Amino acid sequence: MDDHQPPSAPRPVESVWDYPRPPALHHDDRLVRVECAGQVVAETRTAIRVLETSHPPVFYIPAHDIRTEFVFPAHSGRTWCEWKGAARYWDVIVGDDVRARAAWSYPHPEPDYAALTNFLAFYPSRMDHCTVAGEDVTPQEGDFYGGWITSEIQGPFKGAPGTSLW
Repeated sequence: MDDHQPPSAPRPVESVWDYPRPPALHHDDRLVRVECAGQVVAETRTAIRVLETSHPPVFYIPAHDIRTEFVFPAHSGRTWCEWKGAARYWDVIVGDDVRARAAWSYPHPEPDYAALTNFLAFYPSRMDHCTVAGEDVTPQEGDFYGGWITSEIQGPFKGAPGTSLW
């Protein structure tokens, strides 16, 4: 994909405390890229950005924009989201580099989240480099939510120690 496009107008800063609950889905046509062990694992301009109160957005990438030779079903781990349903986890393996449970998906999401079928989300903390429109992503603290922090959002964010009851 062409990374040399004219810059777009800056996006307004969003407070994660203005995001809805239950979460909202927004299609996002910016270039979203995930890199691991020197390889581009995923790259898309058709991500779905999930916004939920107190959380940095999570970017879900369509399966057709993921290099499936690097993504394998994890042997363990299932969780339940009260909104989206049962999650399945994925390992990212590039050569000898194994990132266990580095991505997740909702194979059969609840009806309001059917758009997430055949999409995967990656934990930026488990990848080497994630970007949105060329901007480096900062991983959300903690190891549960997997939010992508960019300059367009402000917290405080759930996930850090002491925030579990927010």
